[in-house]
Amino acid sequence: MKVLVAPDKFKGSLTAGEVASAVASGLADGCPSVAVRTIPVADGGEGTIDAAVAAGYERVPVPARGPTGARLTASYAVRGETAVVELAEASGLHRLPGAPEPRTATSAGTGDVIAAAVRAGCRRIVLGVGGSACTDGGAGMLTALGARLLDDAGRELPFGGAALSRLASLDLSGVDLSGVDFQLAGDVGNPLCGPDGAAFVYGPQKGASPDDVEVLDAALRRWASVAGPEFASRAGAGAAGGVGFAAMAVLGARMRPGIELLLDLLGFDDALAGAALVVTGEGSLDRQTLSGKAPAGVARAAAARGIPCVAVSGRCLLTAPELARTGITAAYALTDLEPDPVRCMAEAAPLLRRLARRVAADHLGG
Repeated sequence: MKVLVAPDKFKGSLTAGEVASAVASGLADGCPSVAVRTIPVADGGEGTIDAAVAAGYERVPVPARGPTGARLTASYAVRGETAVVELAEASGLHRLPGAPEPRTATSAGTGDVIAAAVRAGCRRIVLGVGGSACTDGGAGMLTALGARLLDDAGRELPFGGAALSRLASLDLSGVDLSGVDFQLAGDVGNPLCGPDGAAFVYGPQKGASPDDVEVLDAALRRWASVAGPEFASRAGAGAAGGVGFAAMAVLGARMRPGIELLLDLLGFDDALAGAALVVTGEGSLDRQTLSGKAPAGVARAAAARGIPCVAVSGRCLLTAPELARTGITAAYALTDLEPDPVRCMAEAAPLLRRLARRVAADHLGG
Protein backbone atom coordinates (compact mmCIF):
# COMPACT_ATOMS: atom_id res chain seq x y z
CA MET A 1 0.00 0.00 0.00
CA LYS A 2 1.36 3.39 -1.03
CA VAL A 3 0.78 6.55 0.99
CA LEU A 4 1.85 10.02 -0.13
CA VAL A 5 2.73 12.45 2.69
CA ALA A 6 2.62 16.08 1.52
CA PRO A 7 2.45 18.61 4.39
CA ASP A 8 3.36 22.27 4.69
CA LYS A 9 5.43 23.51 7.64
CA PHE A 10 4.15 23.85 11.19
CA LYS A 11 5.20 27.48 11.52
CA GLY A 12 7.40 28.18 14.50
CA SER A 13 7.81 24.49 15.21
CA LEU A 14 8.74 22.18 12.32
CA THR A 15 9.71 22.56 8.67
CA ALA A 16 7.59 20.80 6.08
CA GLY A 17 10.34 18.21 5.71
CA GLU A 18 10.38 17.54 9.44
CA VAL A 19 6.60 17.19 9.50
CA ALA A 20 6.72 14.74 6.60
CA SER A 21 9.44 12.68 8.29
CA ALA A 22 7.54 12.44 11.60
CA VAL A 23 4.32 11.44 9.84
CA ALA A 24 6.10 8.84 7.71
CA SER A 25 7.66 7.30 10.82
CA GLY A 26 4.30 7.10 12.59
CA LEU A 27 2.62 5.51 9.58
CA ALA A 28 5.37 2.89 9.43
CA ASP A 29 4.96 2.25 13.16
CA GLY A 30 1.26 1.61 12.72
CA CYS A 31 1.44 -0.29 9.44
CA PRO A 32 4.94 -1.71 8.76
CA SER A 33 4.01 -2.89 5.27
CA VAL A 34 3.09 0.59 4.02
CA ALA A 35 5.22 2.27 1.35
CA VAL A 36 5.48 5.96 2.19
CA ARG A 37 6.67 8.72 -0.13
CA THR A 38 7.18 12.20 1.26
CA ILE A 39 6.82 15.43 -0.72
CA PRO A 40 7.07 18.51 1.53
CA VAL A 41 5.04 21.34 0.00
CA ALA A 42 4.64 25.12 0.31
CA ASP A 43 2.31 27.77 -1.06
CA GLY A 44 4.84 30.40 -2.11
CA GLY A 45 5.76 31.71 1.34
CA GLU A 46 8.50 30.62 3.71
CA GLY A 47 9.62 27.09 2.99
CA THR A 48 9.15 27.28 -0.78
CA ILE A 49 12.88 26.85 -1.50
CA ASP A 50 13.10 23.95 0.95
CA ALA A 51 10.17 22.22 -0.75
CA ALA A 52 11.76 22.64 -4.17
CA VAL A 53 15.09 21.27 -2.95
CA ALA A 54 13.36 18.28 -1.37
CA ALA A 55 11.85 17.57 -4.79
CA GLY A 56 15.23 17.53 -6.51
CA TYR A 57 16.00 21.15 -7.27
CA GLU A 58 19.50 22.44 -6.49
CA ARG A 59 19.95 25.14 -3.87
CA VAL A 60 22.13 28.03 -5.09
CA PRO A 61 23.41 30.52 -2.48
CA VAL A 62 23.87 34.13 -3.66
CA PRO A 63 24.76 37.46 -2.01
CA ALA A 64 21.81 39.79 -1.57
CA ARG A 65 20.55 42.74 0.43
CA GLY A 66 18.16 42.28 3.33
CA PRO A 67 15.14 44.47 4.09
CA THR A 68 17.36 47.18 5.60
CA GLY A 69 19.98 46.96 2.85
CA ALA A 70 22.41 44.93 5.00
CA ARG A 71 24.32 42.28 3.11
CA LEU A 72 23.36 38.64 3.61
CA THR A 73 23.37 35.30 1.81
CA ALA A 74 20.09 34.17 0.29
CA SER A 75 19.39 31.32 -2.12
CA TYR A 76 17.20 30.18 -4.97
CA ALA A 77 16.42 26.70 -6.25
CA VAL A 78 17.13 25.65 -9.82
CA ARG A 79 16.40 22.78 -12.15
CA GLY A 80 17.18 23.24 -15.81
CA GLU A 81 16.19 26.75 -16.83
CA THR A 82 13.62 27.12 -14.03
CA ALA A 83 14.51 29.05 -10.88
CA VAL A 84 12.32 29.15 -7.79
CA VAL A 85 12.81 32.41 -5.89
CA GLU A 86 11.31 32.86 -2.43
CA LEU A 87 10.82 36.51 -1.59
CA ALA A 88 11.14 35.82 2.14
CA GLU A 89 14.68 34.48 1.58
CA ALA A 90 16.09 37.99 1.23
CA SER A 91 13.18 40.32 1.99
CA GLY A 92 11.30 38.48 4.73
CA LEU A 93 10.39 39.65 8.20
CA HIS A 94 12.79 37.13 9.70
CA ARG A 95 15.63 38.90 7.87
CA LEU A 96 15.19 42.13 9.83
CA PRO A 97 18.23 42.63 12.08
CA GLY A 98 16.18 44.46 14.68
CA ALA A 99 12.94 46.40 14.88
CA PRO A 100 10.68 46.64 11.80
CA GLU A 101 11.30 49.53 9.44
CA PRO A 102 7.95 49.87 7.65
CA ARG A 103 8.73 53.11 5.79
CA THR A 104 12.22 52.21 4.55
CA ALA A 105 12.29 48.40 4.22
CA THR A 106 13.14 47.30 0.69
CA SER A 107 12.58 44.38 -1.68
CA ALA A 108 15.95 44.99 -3.36
CA GLY A 109 17.33 41.66 -2.13
CA THR A 110 14.65 39.78 -4.03
CA GLY A 111 15.81 41.60 -7.16
CA ASP A 112 19.40 40.62 -6.34
CA VAL A 113 18.39 36.94 -6.24
CA ILE A 114 16.39 37.18 -9.48
CA ALA A 115 19.30 38.92 -11.22
CA ALA A 116 21.68 36.15 -10.11
CA ALA A 117 19.35 33.46 -11.44
CA VAL A 118 19.00 35.22 -14.80
CA ARG A 119 22.78 35.64 -15.08
CA ALA A 120 23.09 31.90 -14.47
CA GLY A 121 20.91 31.22 -17.50
CA CYS A 122 17.46 30.74 -15.97
CA ARG A 123 14.64 31.70 -18.31
CA ARG A 124 11.67 30.85 -16.11
CA ILE A 125 11.42 32.55 -12.72
CA VAL A 126 8.81 31.34 -10.26
CA LEU A 127 8.56 33.99 -7.55
CA GLY A 128 6.94 32.93 -4.28
CA VAL A 129 5.45 36.00 -2.63
CA GLY A 130 4.79 35.86 1.10
CA GLY A 131 6.25 36.92 4.42
CA SER A 132 7.75 40.20 3.23
CA ALA A 133 9.09 42.88 5.56
CA CYS A 134 8.56 45.72 3.07
CA THR A 135 5.75 47.82 1.61
CA ASP A 136 7.67 49.34 -1.29
CA GLY A 137 5.49 48.20 -4.18
CA GLY A 138 8.35 46.09 -5.51
CA ALA A 139 10.31 49.24 -6.34
CA GLY A 140 13.45 47.94 -4.63
CA MET A 141 13.24 44.71 -6.58
CA LEU A 142 13.06 46.63 -9.86
CA THR A 143 15.97 48.87 -8.85
CA ALA A 144 18.14 45.78 -8.32
CA LEU A 145 17.16 44.65 -11.82
CA GLY A 146 18.34 47.92 -13.39
CA ALA A 147 15.44 50.35 -13.01
CA ARG A 148 15.95 53.95 -11.87
CA LEU A 149 13.33 55.76 -9.81
CA LEU A 150 13.79 59.53 -10.05
CA ASP A 151 12.35 62.57 -8.31
CA ASP A 152 11.48 65.79 -10.11
CA ALA A 153 15.12 66.92 -9.92
CA GLY A 154 16.37 63.73 -11.58
CA ARG A 155 17.79 62.28 -8.35
CA GLU A 156 17.41 58.59 -7.55
CA LEU A 157 15.06 57.83 -4.70
CA PRO A 158 16.27 56.01 -1.59
CA PHE A 159 14.86 52.60 -0.73
CA GLY A 160 11.52 52.13 0.99
CA GLY A 161 7.86 52.67 0.34
CA ALA A 162 7.62 56.13 1.87
CA ALA A 163 10.11 57.58 -0.61
CA LEU A 164 7.77 56.72 -3.49
CA SER A 165 5.71 59.79 -2.60
CA ARG A 166 8.46 61.83 -4.31
CA LEU A 167 8.55 59.72 -7.48
CA ALA A 168 8.43 61.71 -10.73
CA SER A 169 9.61 59.19 -13.35
CA LEU A 170 10.61 55.57 -13.85
CA ASP A 171 13.54 54.74 -16.15
CA LEU A 172 13.47 51.12 -17.31
CA SER A 173 16.18 51.41 -19.95
CA GLY A 174 18.58 49.43 -17.76
CA VAL A 175 16.22 46.49 -17.31
CA ASP A 176 17.00 43.68 -19.76
CA LEU A 177 14.89 40.61 -19.08
CA SER A 178 13.86 39.73 -22.62
CA GLY A 179 13.06 36.06 -22.99
CA VAL A 180 12.51 35.56 -19.24
CA ASP A 181 9.09 34.29 -18.16
CA PHE A 182 7.90 35.32 -14.69
CA GLN A 183 5.23 33.54 -12.68
CA LEU A 184 3.95 34.61 -9.27
CA ALA A 185 3.08 31.97 -6.70
CA GLY A 186 0.88 33.34 -3.95
CA ASP A 187 -2.53 33.25 -2.34
CA VAL A 188 -3.08 36.96 -1.74
CA GLY A 189 -5.84 38.58 -3.80
CA ASN A 190 -5.50 42.14 -2.49
CA PRO A 191 -5.10 45.15 -4.79
CA LEU A 192 -2.16 47.49 -4.38
CA CYS A 193 -3.88 50.46 -2.70
CA GLY A 194 -6.91 51.41 -0.65
CA PRO A 195 -8.55 49.84 2.41
CA ASP A 196 -7.95 46.32 1.06
CA GLY A 197 -4.47 47.15 -0.23
CA ALA A 198 -0.95 46.29 0.81
CA ALA A 199 -0.42 49.10 3.33
CA PHE A 200 -3.76 48.95 5.16
CA VAL A 201 -4.10 45.16 5.35
CA TYR A 202 -0.51 44.01 5.79
CA GLY A 203 1.37 47.13 6.89
CA PRO A 204 0.52 46.72 10.60
CA GLN A 205 1.98 43.19 10.51
CA LYS A 206 5.24 44.80 9.42
CA GLY A 207 5.31 47.36 12.21
CA ALA A 208 3.44 50.17 10.48
CA SER A 209 1.60 52.63 12.72
CA PRO A 210 -1.68 54.22 11.53
CA ASP A 211 0.34 57.23 10.32
CA ASP A 212 2.78 54.93 8.52
CA VAL A 213 -0.10 53.17 6.80
CA GLU A 214 -1.52 56.45 5.48
CA VAL A 215 1.91 57.56 4.22
CA LEU A 216 2.64 54.22 2.57
CA ASP A 217 -0.75 53.95 0.89
CA ALA A 218 -0.42 57.45 -0.58
CA ALA A 219 3.11 56.62 -1.77
CA LEU A 220 1.90 53.39 -3.40
CA ARG A 221 -0.79 55.36 -5.23
CA ARG A 222 1.92 57.65 -6.60
CA TRP A 223 4.01 54.63 -7.58
CA ALA A 224 1.06 53.07 -9.40
CA SER A 225 0.29 56.25 -11.31
CA VAL A 226 3.81 56.19 -12.77
CA ALA A 227 4.51 52.45 -13.13
CA GLY A 228 1.18 51.15 -14.38
CA PRO A 229 -2.17 52.36 -13.02
CA GLU A 230 -4.09 49.64 -14.87
CA PHE A 231 -2.35 46.97 -12.77
CA ALA A 232 -2.97 48.49 -9.32
CA SER A 233 -6.45 47.01 -8.93
CA ARG A 234 -5.53 43.53 -10.11
CA ALA A 235 -5.93 40.68 -7.67
CA GLY A 236 -2.52 39.96 -6.17
CA ALA A 237 -1.06 43.41 -6.86
CA GLY A 238 -0.84 43.94 -3.10
CA ALA A 239 1.02 40.69 -2.49
CA ALA A 240 4.29 41.02 -0.54
CA GLY A 241 3.88 44.74 0.05
CA GLY A 242 3.19 45.41 -3.62
CA VAL A 243 5.87 43.19 -5.16
CA GLY A 244 2.99 41.52 -7.00
CA PHE A 245 2.18 44.86 -8.65
CA ALA A 246 5.74 45.47 -9.85
CA ALA A 247 6.06 41.92 -11.14
CA MET A 248 2.85 42.16 -13.15
CA ALA A 249 3.20 45.77 -14.33
CA VAL A 250 6.88 45.73 -15.30
CA LEU A 251 8.02 42.11 -15.53
CA GLY A 252 4.90 40.79 -17.25
CA ALA A 253 4.36 38.17 -14.54
CA ARG A 254 1.29 35.96 -14.39
CA MET A 255 -0.14 35.04 -10.99
CA ARG A 256 -1.34 31.57 -10.01
CA PRO A 257 -2.41 30.15 -6.66
CA GLY A 258 0.86 29.35 -4.94
CA ILE A 259 0.08 25.77 -4.00
CA GLU A 260 -1.13 24.90 -7.52
CA LEU A 261 2.02 26.27 -9.11
CA LEU A 262 4.29 24.59 -6.57
CA LEU A 263 2.54 21.22 -6.94
CA ASP A 264 3.16 21.42 -10.69
CA LEU A 265 6.84 22.19 -10.14
CA LEU A 266 7.17 19.35 -7.64
CA GLY A 267 5.64 16.78 -9.99
CA PHE A 268 2.84 16.09 -7.53
CA ASP A 269 0.36 14.66 -10.02
CA ASP A 270 2.83 11.98 -11.10
CA ALA A 271 3.59 11.17 -7.46
CA LEU A 272 -0.11 10.47 -6.84
CA ALA A 273 -0.07 7.46 -9.17
CA GLY A 274 -0.88 4.31 -7.22
CA ALA A 275 -1.43 6.08 -3.89
CA ALA A 276 -4.19 4.72 -1.65
CA LEU A 277 -4.07 7.69 0.74
CA VAL A 278 -2.66 11.21 0.90
CA VAL A 279 -1.71 12.85 4.21
CA THR A 280 -1.32 16.64 4.19
CA GLY A 281 -1.26 19.26 6.93
CA GLU A 282 -0.07 22.55 8.40
CA GLY A 283 0.27 24.13 11.80
CA SER A 284 -3.30 25.43 11.98
CA LEU A 285 -6.28 24.28 9.95
CA ASP A 286 -8.45 27.39 10.00
CA ARG A 287 -10.29 29.87 7.80
CA GLN A 288 -7.12 30.71 5.90
CA THR A 289 -6.83 27.05 4.91
CA LEU A 290 -10.14 27.37 3.10
CA SER A 291 -8.86 30.30 1.05
CA GLY A 292 -6.24 28.23 -0.76
CA LYS A 293 -3.46 27.28 1.64
CA ALA A 294 -1.33 24.22 0.94
CA PRO A 295 -3.50 21.51 2.53
CA ALA A 296 -6.55 22.58 0.53
CA GLY A 297 -4.53 22.48 -2.69
CA VAL A 298 -3.13 19.05 -1.91
CA ALA A 299 -6.58 17.72 -1.04
CA ARG A 300 -8.08 19.07 -4.27
CA ALA A 301 -5.34 17.43 -6.31
CA ALA A 302 -5.89 14.12 -4.53
CA ALA A 303 -9.68 14.33 -4.95
CA ALA A 304 -9.26 14.90 -8.69
CA ARG A 305 -7.62 11.46 -8.83
CA GLY A 306 -10.19 9.87 -6.52
CA ILE A 307 -7.71 9.45 -3.67
CA PRO A 308 -8.82 10.12 -0.08
CA CYS A 309 -6.90 12.77 1.82
CA VAL A 310 -6.55 13.30 5.57
CA ALA A 311 -4.82 16.14 7.37
CA VAL A 312 -2.64 16.52 10.45
CA SER A 313 -2.18 19.83 12.22
CA GLY A 314 -1.20 21.49 15.44
CA ARG A 315 -4.80 22.55 15.92
CA CYS A 316 -7.99 22.29 13.88
CA LEU A 317 -10.56 25.09 13.98
CA LEU A 318 -12.64 23.82 11.05
CA THR A 319 -15.79 21.71 11.13
CA ALA A 320 -16.09 18.43 9.29
CA PRO A 321 -18.31 19.99 6.55
CA GLU A 322 -15.77 22.80 6.05
CA LEU A 323 -12.95 20.28 5.75
CA ALA A 324 -15.01 18.19 3.34
CA ARG A 325 -15.40 21.16 1.00
CA THR A 326 -11.63 21.15 0.51
CA GLY A 327 -11.52 17.39 -0.05
CA ILE A 328 -10.13 16.57 3.41
CA THR A 329 -12.02 13.54 4.74
CA ALA A 330 -10.61 13.56 8.29
CA ALA A 331 -8.38 15.77 10.43
CA TYR A 332 -6.08 14.92 13.32
CA ALA A 333 -4.64 17.60 15.61
CA LEU A 334 -1.82 17.56 18.13
CA THR A 335 -4.22 19.15 20.59
CA ASP A 336 -6.17 15.87 20.48
CA LEU A 337 -3.20 14.35 22.27
CA GLU A 338 -1.86 17.30 24.24
CA PRO A 339 -4.15 20.23 25.12
CA ASP A 340 -1.26 22.53 26.11
CA PRO A 341 -0.30 24.47 22.95
CA VAL A 342 3.15 25.28 24.31
CA ARG A 343 3.93 21.60 24.74
CA CYS A 344 2.42 20.88 21.33
CA MET A 345 4.95 23.22 19.72
CA ALA A 346 7.87 22.05 21.82
CA GLU A 347 7.13 18.35 21.29
CA ALA A 348 5.60 18.52 17.83
CA ALA A 349 7.68 15.77 16.20
CA PRO A 350 7.01 12.94 18.70
CA LEU A 351 3.36 13.99 18.98
CA LEU A 352 3.02 13.92 15.20
CA ARG A 353 4.48 10.44 15.11
CA ARG A 354 1.84 9.32 17.63
CA LEU A 355 -0.86 11.06 15.64
CA ALA A 356 0.23 9.30 12.47
CA ARG A 357 -0.21 5.95 14.22
CA ARG A 358 -3.86 6.91 14.65
CA VAL A 359 -4.06 7.69 10.93
CA ALA A 360 -2.61 4.25 10.17
CA ALA A 361 -5.09 2.57 12.48
CA ASP A 362 -8.07 4.39 10.99
CA HIS A 363 -7.14 4.30 7.29
CA LEU A 364 -4.52 1.61 6.69
CA GLY A 365 -5.78 -1.19 8.90
CA GLY A 366 -2.78 -0.77 11.18
